[in-house]
Amino acid sequence: MEAAELAQWAADRADVAVSLAVLVGLVLLGEGVRRILGRVLAHSGLEAHAAELMSTLQLCCCTHELRVLSDVGRIERRLAHTLTYVAAVVHALTFRGAIGNPACTLVHVYRRRLVLGAALRLIVCQFAAAAAARTIMRFAWSLGLSGMHVHHQARGFQCTSPIHAPLTATAVELVCAFAVQTAMTHTRNVEDKYRVHAVAAVITTAVYAGGPSTGAVFNPALAFSTQFRCSGPSLAEYCLVYWLGPMLGEAPGVIHIKVTKQYRKQDKEQWDHKIH
Repeated sequence: MEAAELAQWAADRADVAVSLAVLVGLVLLGEGVRRILGRVLAHSGLEAHAAELMSTLQLCCCTHELRVLSDVGRIERRLAHTLTYVAAVVHALTFRGAIGNPACTLVHVYRRRLVLGAALRLIVCQFAAAAAARTIMRFAWSLGLSGMHVHHQARGFQCTSPIHAPLTATAVELVCAFAVQTAMTHTRNVEDKYRVHAVAAVITTAVYAGGPSTGAVFNPALAFSTQFRCSGPSLAEYCLVYWLGPMLGEAPGVIHIKVTKQYRKQDKEQWDHKIH
């Protein structure tokens, strides 16, 4: 390996190390603030909103850093997917019941776990956190903690959308959302220590398959934070792909589970009838 190549390799590894430190810092800071707000707002009725705000902020900030690491740092896809898997596990373990996804929040309304008014307030928190994450991460990058951050700032924090065919991209987001929602539903009765890894594996697979087409976001708030300011598609196309796509993707999963439960109930009733 020549001296120039060795120096570039060392610089790339340093960029990865800094990004990992940033990710760890974001998670620790988010967890600390969540705990403090949980105690301060205990019995006030605002605990859920604070958890939603901080958890979505953590999700969006970490995703911003991972995207820059992938797009600007150009790390290997294998490492990118490994970090995606680890991040999914960490978010699941630290969210403390927060949803962090407007599409999933509406699913809770359909299943009567949330009333519409409460769900809308949570969605406002999610989008507020998504907007705040953009500002926070721009400030973090402007500190120039790594060569990659300096390069990203020099480019004006620009990003390019992976979308080339909006309808195809919408289908990709739909399928990804369906896969993740189905995995989450079918693992509800599995112990959390196993469930988080199963769902994280599905998320990573979805990112592997759909990432080149859309970034595989399947979360309207996260897309609003990480995708909507990128050059390329129009606002209407962004809304079609990243908002309508995931919403439509959640619906088949919910309907599938409902139909399955009805069939199981009918089979049980028929079996009980035969016995008696």
